[in-house]
Amino acid sequence: MIRKIIQIDDNKCTGCGLCANACHEGAIEMVDGKAKLVREDFCDGFGDCLPACPAGAIRFEEREAPVYDPKAVKEAKDRKQGGREPAHNEGGCPGSAMKRIVQTGREIPLTVGKPVSRLGQWPCQIKLLPVRAPFFDGAKLLIAADCTAYAYAGFHEDLMKGKITIIGCPKLDGVDYTEKLTAIIRENDIQSVTIVRMEVPCCGGLQRAAENALKNSGKFIPWQVVTVSTDGRILE
Repeated sequence: MIRKIIQIDDNKCTGCGLCANACHEGAIEMVDGKAKLVREDFCDGFGDCLPACPAGAIRFEEREAPVYDPKAVKEAKDRKQGGREPAHNEGGCPGSAMKRIVQTGREIPLTVGKPVSRLGQWPCQIKLLPVRAPFFDGAKLLIAADCTAYAYAGFHEDLMKGKITIIGCPKLDGVDYTEKLTAIIRENDIQSVTIVRMEVPCCGGLQRAAENALKNSGKFIPWQVVTVSTDGRILE
């Protein structure tokens, strides 16, 4: 039958595995480091995998495909639950891979008082923010992935100070921030944009949304990207 089904662009796929994790039906698997639609009859056409892909490698198409088979999906899920548990992050996103981080640098004592917060407004979550707000006028905007503040010890002083900080996680929020960020940049007097992301592939969704927002806003605003490693270093 002719129906709506996903199509994965192998050239755009980065192998992060987010779409496979988002596919509740088990239609997508990681094969040789790339996402593949391995069971067309498992694809329900709802597209939960589309917003999960940070590379924009998945789209819908109308074509001849087997009808969605919910019974076969359930049987496959039952077999998986009855068998072994998959290894943590097996075939999944590198951003979910467990590892122990041992910090070897010596502690540097604070010479004057305690660190202070540099958060300049509330709320700070992108999905909770209004499009227009007084604190955006004349702001140097910092668009940061949630994890960056925990990974990089100097986040407040080195990155947040003097800026309006807005945060989000493209993987956990499951949304495309492009439209919201475009509106914020277009509707306010933003002076500059700094994008702070982690090195893991799934953080690419935040960077891509911010870059697209800058383009879509029609404004020419200075911007830069800062990448933080999982062990807390700023990568050049």
